[in-house]
Amino acid sequence: MAIADAAQERYGRSVAWGASCGDAREVFTNLSMPVMTRLRQRERLVLDTLVDAGVARSRSEALVWAVRLVGQHTEEWLTELREAMASVEEVRGRGPQVG
Repeated sequence: MAIADAAQERYGRSVAWGASCGDAREVFTNLSMPVMTRLRQRERLVLDTLVDAGVARSRSEALVWAVRLVGQHTEEWLTELREAMASVEEVRGRGPQVG
């Protein structure tokens, strides 16, 4: 908690934090931000099905559930993609400065 408090003080922003021990992981605080998205009727039906089936209480919760599910099943690919993007940013940073 002291580290989170110090980070909040230093950066002037709320900080989400948690702890892990072995395979156990617990998030004590989390930051949730509203996100606007445009979905077609077919995509909204997917969310409504999850709500109707009791998987989620709302479309918003259903969307979070779907995003987490995709993240769990594609984590290796997402990690590779993030690393590639970091490499691109590094190369851009070493490029000529224009202007």
